[in-house]
Amino acid sequence: MTTADAPRSLPAWLSYLWRTVLFPGTAVVDSRVKLASLLLILVLPAVLLYPVRSFHLLEPDEGRYAQIPKEMLDRGEWVVPTLQGEPYLDKPPLMYWLVKISYTLFGVSEASARLVPALCVHLTILAVYFIGRRSLGERSAFWAALLLTVAPGYLAVARLLLLDGLLTLCVTLSVLCGFEAVRTGRLKRGWWIASAVASGLGFLTKGPIAEILLFPPLVAFGFLSASRLVVGWKNLALFAGIVLSVNVPWYVAIYLREPVFLKYFFWEHNVMRFVQPFDHLQPVWYYAPILLGGLLPGTVLFVAYGRNLLFGNGENRSAAGGFWLLAGLWCVAFFSVSGSKLPTYILPAFPFLCLALGEYVTRSKWDTRLATKGLVTVFALLLFAANSFVIPEYAKARSPFGRPDLVAKFVADPVTPVVTYPRGCDSVAFYAQRSDFDAVRSKDVNQLMVEMHHRPRTVILFTHRHSFDAFREAMPESLRVEESLSLDRPTRTLWEKLVGGTPWGLADVAVIVPSGVVRGQHP
Repeated sequence: MTTADAPRSLPAWLSYLWRTVLFPGTAVVDSRVKLASLLLILVLPAVLLYPVRSFHLLEPDEGRYAQIPKEMLDRGEWVVPTLQGEPYLDKPPLMYWLVKISYTLFGVSEASARLVPALCVHLTILAVYFIGRRSLGERSAFWAALLLTVAPGYLAVARLLLLDGLLTLCVTLSVLCGFEAVRTGRLKRGWWIASAVASGLGFLTKGPIAEILLFPPLVAFGFLSASRLVVGWKNLALFAGIVLSVNVPWYVAIYLREPVFLKYFFWEHNVMRFVQPFDHLQPVWYYAPILLGGLLPGTVLFVAYGRNLLFGNGENRSAAGGFWLLAGLWCVAFFSVSGSKLPTYILPAFPFLCLALGEYVTRSKWDTRLATKGLVTVFALLLFAANSFVIPEYAKARSPFGRPDLVAKFVADPVTPVVTYPRGCDSVAFYAQRSDFDAVRSKDVNQLMVEMHHRPRTVILFTHRHSFDAFREAMPESLRVEESLSLDRPTRTLWEKLVGGTPWGLADVAVIVPSGVVRGQHP
């Protein structure tokens, strides 16, 4: 490089560093599907995902996301999601619709509900292989899919009944198709439309996060690679039109039924939760250990990848591999600066980081080493053991309904009101086949005590330890405890300490009656 050719500004230097030092290589062109690779990424994820899906629902999320579509099915409802008979306006409905369809086809059960996220995980792995091979080559895409399959932070978590597995599928498809549409410098309209459809479905899953995770990496890649993105305003308008066409019908319908939804969802659960969080507060480095542990065994290989980025031969790293690294890091960075954080938020980063790692593993010949294959095999076996035995046992121990012989009798009578205090306990409602639990917060406890004077009996599920003691102390003499059950258990062994002193979401159960009511006189 001559002095005349030297970059003259910081942006120009960044672009030069990206193109000539970090990612100067060219992508492998052999993208032909190989039967052995395809069979492995069809069979191995299936073995890890599908056989064991009937374990107890985990509180609070799985109980909630199983109960909402059950209520929608019972009511024949498609527009307004409900939880315990009340509108639930925290999230859009795509996940609820899919679980409701699964209930219709296969019956209402944990297995039917978890079939949806399991399919989403499998489809994400297949998308990484089938579409990723176009930019990285077949071998790199295969290793990316394989590393994603055995990453415990992705597969073991995304298969649970959460929104994040479906969102990860939508975001992965959107970014894969979006990059495929622009990576050659000439827009491919079919891929662009596919990206917009997937992005619209992501919007219908969890809001505008799908678009936030798509466009910044595309724009940054266009700048860093000094390639002109030939998108244009017309194609941006086409993209926006497709996203709107996927979403507007439901958003209009929910606004007509529940006008408060738009402000509540977009402002409070998107903007305010990002800039002024009201829950899930964590430090900026929160995702570092989650990513390092969750990406194993890829984390071990990422150490070598990082050294190669700093000191190695750049010919092993292509611009496409650079884009996937950029897309994954952008996802982690975005959620790291968010005020509200949960471990599952960065699940969409896993496919992209695995694509970047997959290219490095194959082009540096790590894929031919016995140690690499051994690591993948060991983690596949560990995941199989965890998914088949450990997680189901843990879920049973942590489930509020893990001992139905104790809890069921309190909630079996549909005439007796059931109150959850101070938080909900939706998995109990799911197993009891009820949708009328009344979730009462601490601020409303006085009103609850007034109402209990006018009921023969009230069952209260106390969802925090010591809540029952505090409630009993505040209870007036005109109310009394007719019967109670403590779910406290010993925590002597390591396993008992792991599962906690009480089930997750239920510490005590009590039957409260007015003082004048004598046992046996109530209905």
